[in-house]
Amino acid sequence: MRAPRCQVVPGIPHHFAFQIAGREVLRWNFGQEYPRPCFFPVLAPSGAQLTRMGHPGAPDHDHHQSIWFAHNKVLGIDFWGNASGAVVRQLQWFALEDGADSCRMAVELGWFDGHNPAPLLRQELIAEVRPVAESGEYTVELQSRFVPTAASLEFAKTNFGFLAVRVAKSVSAFFGGGVLTSSAGVTGEKQLFAGAAEWMDYSGPTQMNSDDREGITYFDHVSNPGQPTCWHVRDDGWMCASPCLNGALLTTAETPLQLRYLLYMHAGAVHPDRVAELAGSFRRLQPLRLEKSTVNHIRWQLVRG
Repeated sequence: MRAPRCQVVPGIPHHFAFQIAGREVLRWNFGQEYPRPCFFPVLAPSGAQLTRMGHPGAPDHDHHQSIWFAHNKVLGIDFWGNASGAVVRQLQWFALEDGADSCRMAVELGWFDGHNPAPLLRQELIAEVRPVAESGEYTVELQSRFVPTAASLEFAKTNFGFLAVRVAKSVSAFFGGGVLTSSAGVTGEKQLFAGAAEWMDYSGPTQMNSDDREGITYFDHVSNPGQPTCWHVRDDGWMCASPCLNGALLTTAETPLQLRYLLYMHAGAVHPDRVAELAGSFRRLQPLRLEKSTVNHIRWQLVRG
């Protein structure tokens, strides 16, 4: 029996490595060195880094952790920065699945206010990495389900949250040679900040002595609240879909908040036709769900629909 093409491999210290054909493309880090888990490194088709830890010019932005989930107004508590004492911790993993066409992870995260031993909410996070043909490109589908431990919980109005992406210095518009582009074909922070879009792309040079470009396209699913989604984007290398930008969101134990996103790690500059095709496929794609497994030695499994 051959090893699957796509694998999730646990490692030390405290990480899961997503591999395609034996090459690591993405790593989920859940150790307690940082206030919250994150994906880093995130590699381009060439093997160069597409994201970074921290801001290139602001030392007080060490909470920028490549790709991560956070929110700065959860019952008035800041889960965005690193100063409030609030933390997000991985509580357990449910499933790590390998396959010929994709590999998947399902974990549970707890959001702690820094004072009470019990979490304010639990976040069920599902991630699927899928190669795009033989190009070295790949997608990362991210699904989150936020379940409060009380009857309800409010995520207050803010442009900081939920899924944050900090691109590599060279990919940013201000510090490098990158370009920020929306689904409407508009470019640059001044034209895009707080505006609505189906997707946002950051593309720029990733390799020394080369004009070749690579990038990340960030899709917001039409099922997410606050449609059409507004975006918090910056020329310094930052993008975040902001469903709370124009108002608060409530999650309840009975009807938890659910969010779906897709990230496309691509070669070259943004290609509108290819991105439009992926956007359509993502729009039609049934969500993943976690269910009890009937297979020996496997407790949980992920299924579509």
